[in-house]
Amino acid sequence: MNSARLVLANHRLIHEQGLCTPDLEAELAVHEKQGLTVTLLADGSRVLALFAVADTIRETSRQAIVAIKVLVVTSVMLTGDNSATAKAIAAQAGIEDARGDLLPEAKLDAIKEMQQRYGPTGMTGDGINDVPTLAQADIGFAMGGAGTDTAMEAADVVIMNHNLQRVAETVRLSKRTHAVLWQNIALALGIKSVFLVLGTATMWMAVFADMGASLLVVTNGPRLLRGTEVEPTFNRKS
Repeated sequence: MNSARLVLANHRLIHEQGLCTPDLEAELAVHEKQGLTVTLLADGSRVLALFAVADTIRETSRQAIVAIKVLVVTSVMLTGDNSATAKAIAAQAGIEDARGDLLPEAKLDAIKEMQQRYGPTGMTGDGINDVPTLAQADIGFAMGGAGTDTAMEAADVVIMNHNLQRVAETVRLSKRTHAVLWQNIALALGIKSVFLVLGTATMWMAVFADMGASLLVVTNGPRLLRGTEVEPTFNRKS
């Protein structure tokens, strides 16, 4: 019985092996511009078959991108798929900056570049290839619904329901928390400053300056719970 070595690979690997003919490149370009991910079956001399698969974008993902833009956060897609497919999928999702044909080390370099360009940078991923970027990002979001254990271990936040809208909600909650923290600091120092300026104070005034400020801070804090659902799970890196 004759046996042959077959390879199931993406466009980049088949091209590197020199098996892409002009006709095949033209056919691949048609599929990739439609946002299809193409896998090719080949032997040592030619491509035997190709399989084009469409990624269906969840409506919640489109809504998540809109919500992130409202928060004045720039969205960037990093993927190992070819650039044409990446741009087609990104256009459907509403992402303007899409970078394809990226190996894990290239994704890591992209995160470092964005940290220098934009400042604090978050990364959302679920695969083993995303682990370096999840660890490098200032905050990493792992999609726990279908994510790998290594991705969840490397991330700071694990989103268990695989809903990207939770990323925007986490950013929104962090902004509210930051605002409330500064309010509490201003309340505590402001009340004490008033009594310090007055110069003289009775014992009850001193008690109010101390315990009253603490009570106001405690009362102000629970405002964060309004309209907040406990969805993500937070990891603490060692």
